[in-house]
Amino acid sequence: MPFITVDNLHIYYEDSGSDKSEPQKPALLLLHGWGCGCDVYKKLTAHFAEKYRVIVPDLPGFGRSADSEPPSPWGVPRYADFTLAFLSELNITPDVIFAHSMGCRIAIWLMAEAGLSPGKAVFTGAAGIRHKPGRKARIKTKIFKCCRKILELLHMDKTLEKLRQHSGSADYRAASATMRGCLSLMVGQDLTDFLKLVSTETLLIWGENDDATPLQDARVMEREMPNAGLAFIKNAGHYAFLEQTALFLKITDNFL
Repeated sequence: MPFITVDNLHIYYEDSGSDKSEPQKPALLLLHGWGCGCDVYKKLTAHFAEKYRVIVPDLPGFGRSADSEPPSPWGVPRYADFTLAFLSELNITPDVIFAHSMGCRIAIWLMAEAGLSPGKAVFTGAAGIRHKPGRKARIKTKIFKCCRKILELLHMDKTLEKLRQHSGSADYRAASATMRGCLSLMVGQDLTDFLKLVSTETLLIWGENDDATPLQDARVMEREMPNAGLAFIKNAGHYAFLEQTALFLKITDNFL
């Protein structure tokens, strides 16, 4: 299994579709979502590898790179810097970026702030738009922060850990302390203002029933990104590429 050292981290990645006996194919970089890794995207990788050299890293803290967590909590900019370093190590400039969920946060930053300019991009279930929390959520957050502060002052570490285990999302509860910090930084950054800086022709594919990144987010991205178009798939949610694979790939192929 291929591993590479990037930023002193031991990173797993998959590189498929490249054959020395064939002319060099254009490169497609696939950026996965939170809690995922290469394995979730096997069907996509196999399909894209027919026409592209497909590069899929397990980002630090995920998949087979789970033991290589960032040394401290990373947000979107730092994960983007890591991705650039990873591409540099492989001497690859992607012609296409395919991103899902959290991976879209990184892709937006790469194209809006880091100067990466692929020919095309595909976003599905894209995260990046921060929603204003409701009154109940704000009250819950204030209570949690107050309790956390008290427990930290009293050095009641075990009780604090129990509090954390009963607070936040399932992703937050399942994560290590460092990855919780990463998740907080990721979710806490609103990328709405960066969308207008993404000039790459981008296809947004959304599951109509996505409850992680609702369809209204897709409409915001379509409106704010200069060269974006939206296709939504009925009877599909946040993982539309697994739930409606044939239709998803047909839409993607027509775009690419």
